[in-house]
Amino acid sequence: MGTVAVTDSTFDKEVKQADIPVIVDFWAEWCGPCKQIGPALEELAEEYAGRVKIVKVNVDENPQSPGAMGVRGIPALFMFKGGEAVDQKIGAAPKAALKDWIDAAV
Repeated sequence: MGTVAVTDSTFDKEVKQADIPVIVDFWAEWCGPCKQIGPALEELAEEYAGRVKIVKVNVDENPQSPGAMGVRGIPALFMFKGGEAVDQKIGAAPKAALKDWIDAAV
C-alpha cells in the first residue's frame, strides 16, 4: 500500500478517524533528513499494511495540521491511536529505530 499523502482537509478522516494506529510524517521537499527517512517509511508502510497506516503531510502545502500539532522542526513523526497523538519522534532515524518505535507503541 505504501504511504498515503494527507492534506489539511483530509487529516481528520485519514488520521483521527482511522481504525488502526497511524504514523504521521510531517515533511517538506527541501528537507534533507525528510528525504533520508522517506524510503524507510515506504518500506515500513508495506511491512505494517493493515496494522499501521503511515501518512505524509507536506508542511509547505498544508500548514494547518502541523500548526495544530505544534510542529517546530521536521521531520516530525507522530503516532496516533484512537484519534489521539500518543507519541512523537523528531528528526531522522534509521529504519531499524523507526521499526522499534512503531513496535513499542502498537
